[in-house]
Amino acid sequence: MKSTPPKSSLWKILCAILAVAVVVLGLRKPKTEIVEKTVEVPVVKEVVKVVEKTVEVEKPPVRPPVMGISRDADLTETSKGFTFRSQVKLENGGLATEERKQKSSYMADYVLTVRVPRAAATLEELEKGSPGLGSLFPGLVPLVEKASVSDFFEKLYSNKTDRLKSDAAKLGGLLTSHNFFDCQTMLNLTAENGRRVFLMQGDMDVVSDGSDGDRLPTMPDEIVNSSYYQPTTSYGWAKVGDTPNPLIKGYEKRLVVARKELADPNVAKERKDWVRSRIRTVLEPGLEEMKRRSFLIADYDPFIVIPMNIILDRRDKYGPKVGDYAVVVHEGIVYPAIVGDAGPTFKVGEASLRMARQINPKASPYWRPVSDLTVTYLCFPGTAKKPHRAPDYEDWRVNCESLLGEIGGLREGVELFRWENTLPPLPGSEIESEEPEEEDPAEENP
Repeated sequence: MKSTPPKSSLWKILCAILAVAVVVLGLRKPKTEIVEKTVEVPVVKEVVKVVEKTVEVEKPPVRPPVMGISRDADLTETSKGFTFRSQVKLENGGLATEERKQKSSYMADYVLTVRVPRAAATLEELEKGSPGLGSLFPGLVPLVEKASVSDFFEKLYSNKTDRLKSDAAKLGGLLTSHNFFDCQTMLNLTAENGRRVFLMQGDMDVVSDGSDGDRLPTMPDEIVNSSYYQPTTSYGWAKVGDTPNPLIKGYEKRLVVARKELADPNVAKERKDWVRSRIRTVLEPGLEEMKRRSFLIADYDPFIVIPMNIILDRRDKYGPKVGDYAVVVHEGIVYPAIVGDAGPTFKVGEASLRMARQINPKASPYWRPVSDLTVTYLCFPGTAKKPHRAPDYEDWRVNCESLLGEIGGLREGVELFRWENTLPPLPGSEIESEEPEEEDPAEENP
C-alpha cells in the first residue's frame, strides 16, 4: 500500500514556493508604460460688460434770498421813514400737512402807499419854506402870481415813483421818505422885460467833487487814492497852466492795478470784463480829461447842482444849464453862485461843500447842511458865459446882482453875500519882499 504525505506538510511546501516567487518578483525592475491622453477641456471665456448708468437727478430749486428778520425786529419803525400798518386775517383751511405745502396758506400782502405832493404855487406857500421871501425880493410878488408850475416838477416825482415801483420789494433800496419829499416846488417866472427865472425850493445835500491842478496842485492822499471822489464837474474849462492835476496820480495807480488784473490768468472772466469796462469808460477818459481841462473844486467854489434831465433838456426855455448864474436863499441871506454840476434825476437840492459849510459849519460830505425844505434856489437860464473859465467870485456876484435887478432887486439894506478866495497860495506866489537897507547918515556925510 502506497503511503501519502500528510496534508499539513503539503501546505507548508506550497507556502514556501509562494514566498520565493514573491521575493523574485519584488527584485525585478517594474516596467513603466507611459500613456499620453489628450483631453479637450472646454474653456469658458468670461466677458465682463461694464454698463455705466447715468441717472439724471433733478437739481433742487434755487431759493430766492431770504430777508432775515431778527427776533425783536419791529417793522413799524424803519430807517426809510415809512410806517407799517399790520393786520392779521384768519381763514379756515385744510389739514396742516396740506396747508404747510401751500405758500398762500401763510403769507403777508405788502402795499407801499405814497402820496405824491403838489407844487407850492403861491407866495404864502413859498414862505412856509422861506419866511420873508416876499419882503426880501419885493419884485417877486407879482412874478409868483403869474408863475406856472414847471413840467420838471411833475417829471421829478414821476422819476421818484418809477424808482419806488422798481424797488418796491427791496426795502433796503427804497428812497427814504426824506429823499422822496425833497422838493417843495419848481416854478417858471417871467419878469416884465422877459427875463426868465427858474425857482426851486427844497433842502440841501452836499457834493464834494472836482479838481484843478492850476489852482490847487496838491490834494490830500485820501482824496487822491479814493475811488469814489469824482475829479470832474460838469462845469469845466481849458487848462491854462502846466501843473498837472493832483488826481492823475491816483488814476494812474488804478490803471496799473487794472492792467495787472487783466494779465492774471487766475482772475475770473466776469471780473476781467468789468475791469475792461472800467478802463474804457472811467480811467482812460478821466486821465485824458484831467490832462487838458480844469474843473470846479467843491471844497472852495460855491456852486449848485441841477438834475441831469433838466440840464440836457433843450426844449424848455426855463431849464437851467451848466454855467448859468443862480442865487441861493437861506434864512434871509442871498448867496451868489453858478450851476456847476449835473446830478441824479430823482432828487434835487445839492450844493458844493463850500456853499454848504457857509450855511452850516457842521456840513460835510456825510452831513447835509439843511434838512428842511427851507432853501430857495433862483436860477437864471441862458446866462452862462462862454467859453467857461476859472471862477471869479466877484464877477459872479456882480452878474447875479444885475440879474436880480431885472426882477425887482433885493430889499433896501440887503446885499448879496461876498465870497472870498480861500484857496491856499500857489507855490512861489508869495515872494518875500526885502526892505531896502537904510543908508547910514555917517556914510552920506563923512
